[in-house]
Parts: sequence; C-alpha cells; structure tokens
Amino acid sequence: MQHPLASAVNAWYRENARDLPWRRDGFSAWGVLVSEFMLQQTPVARVIPYLERWLERWPSPRDLAAVPAGEAVREWANLGYPRRALWLHRAAEQITEVHGGVVPRDVESLLALKGVGDYTARAVAVFAYGDRHPVVDTNTRRVIARAVHGMGEPAPPSAPRDLGDMEALLSDDDIEARTFNAAAMELGAIVCLARSPRCAECPVRGLCRWVAAGAPAYAGPRKSIQKRYEGSDRHVRGLIMAELRAADIPVTAQEITRLWPDAAQRDRALAGLVADGLAVETGSGYVLP
Repeated sequence: MQHPLASAVNAWYRENARDLPWRRDGFSAWGVLVSEFMLQQTPVARVIPYLERWLERWPSPRDLAAVPAGEAVREWANLGYPRRALWLHRAAEQITEVHGGVVPRDVESLLALKGVGDYTARAVAVFAYGDRHPVVDTNTRRVIARAVHGMGEPAPPSAPRDLGDMEALLSDDDIEARTFNAAAMELGAIVCLARSPRCAECPVRGLCRWVAAGAPAYAGPRKSIQKRYEGSDRHVRGLIMAELRAADIPVTAQEITRLWPDAAQRDRALAGLVADGLAVETGSGYVLP
C-alpha cells in the first residue's frame, strides 16, 4: 500500500523528471558517490560538467586512489568547499583498500568512508543500489513541511523527525520507495520552490495542507543565515587555493601576501588551509597535497 501523496508525486516524476547523469541506466555506484559529494551545497547545473570531467579522468575509485590527493583538489577547481575533494580522495583509497575497489552497499560501511555522512550514505544505498531507506534533503523537507504539516517552510533540520516523516510516506516496495525519494527532491527543486512555489502545477495541490490552509506565512524557528562570502575567510581561502591550483611550482609566501591586504585574515586563512591538509608548506613555499 502506498501513501496517496507518494503515488501522485511518483506518477508526476515519471513524466517530468529532469534528465540528470546520475539518473541514467548503468550509471555506476562510484558515479553516484562522486555526484553526492559534489552536490553538497552546490547547484546541479554547476556540478554536471565537473562530474563528467571527473568520471572521464577517474572512472573508478582505484583510478582516483592511484594519484596524489593534490590532483583531486586541482580537478575540483571552483566547485567550492575543496575539503570535499580531499575527503573523496581518501574515500577512494578506503574503497580500494577495504572493499576491493567496489563502493559498499550497506549504510554502515558507507558511513565509515571519509566525508560520508548519514544523508550521503543513504543516498548511495538508495540511488546506486535500490535499497529501501528514507533520504531527506532540503527540497524534500520543504515538500513535507507544506504538504504534510501545512507549514510554509520546514523547521530547522532534525534527523529523527525528518527521517520519520519520510519513512511514513515510503512504500514497502523498493522501486516505489526509491522513486519517491528522488521524486520528492525533484518536486521541491522545480515546483515546490522556496520563494515562488508553482502551486498551480503541483501534482499534490489537492492533498497539500499548506494550500488548503491558504498558504499562510511561516512563523516558526528558522535556521541561521550563512554569512556573506565576499570578504570572508572562505573568500580569502579561495583566493589562495586558486593560486595553488594554477601553479606548477611552490607558491611563495610573498606571492600569497599579494593576494589579500589584511595580513591577519590572510595568515588565518593560510593556516586553516595547512591545518585542513589542503596546502602543504615546503622549503620554498606552499603546494597542493
């Protein structure tokens, strides 16, 4: 027995889903894992070309594990949050060393990989292997908040609550459950938008408690707003990383000095990159790991 909301969303998804690489038949579990790393806090349109280049260069975990971590960081380029590249490289090493080069299927083994949290582990188990688990992202949470709870926005994330909400909507059938995990995300991404929801196009408009209540404004708790990027420590780290990626020889301290006028902020950013393993100090300057 499938929940009416899930049935409606799945039917809509089968007719309206975007053609994305990780949804195509034959896409590898390794490709799914790489895509999930890249999609963290990065829009789909930006990820696709990076993902295609990455998998062309390193089509398996063994291929990535065979090169220095700095090559992964260089290929990551401007995707943002470059620690993800380091973590993905380490995960490739773990998959090669512990799992014979095959991305593991069970959630616990996936969680043991560097950089893999609960969401990514569940996403790989579901989308790469078809297993039945609830998978919840920001878009899913917004769909459930509106359709099920009648709220204009989701409350701050709570894994027990969010996973419980999704579990209650999942079919016992593995295929239908997998489809709904993807379909709820898709509905939130292209119809149930945060600022301008397209309610007239929504397949669950007649089931949505928020619409039935007159689409009231959200008055509950909100998650904190991320600080502005321009001029932030993240901005300065990005400038230094761009210099390191572009150089074939060590970048000197003097060259780094010219990148940003605030010495204290610049030194803090550089020290953070070294501490994170993204920059390595040598006798003549700094290089990628």
